[in-house]
Amino acid sequence: MSEEFFVTRRDAGDAVVLQVNGVVDIITAPSLATHIDVALSGTPAVLVIDLTEVDFLSSAGITVLVEVHRLTENSPTSLRVAADGSATSRPLRIVGLDEFIDLYPTVAEALDGRQS
Repeated sequence: MSEEFFVTRRDAGDAVVLQVNGVVDIITAPSLATHIDVALSGTPAVLVIDLTEVDFLSSAGITVLVEVHRLTENSPTSLRVAADGSATSRPLRIVGLDEFIDLYPTVAEALDGRQS
């Protein structure tokens, strides 16, 4: 388990994928928000936030996702989150984020827009 936090950006056609690694907490959430703001400045058709390599997602990280949803819900950008497992998808479902943010188990499914 790596606690080192970093974000890698990958362009996939008209989509931007932000792969997040490590721990998303009160210390690292502002950095994640900055990466997201930069990605959104280009108004991609799809923004995929890949949390599949995240070891821990705190309430600060969840707050960032809620804010991104607010920024994108009336924009041309479709927000999709790839999250799988107890560290990410479980807390997102517990707090009800899956009610208004599209969650996918993999980046490939998020890019395709297919919900399982």
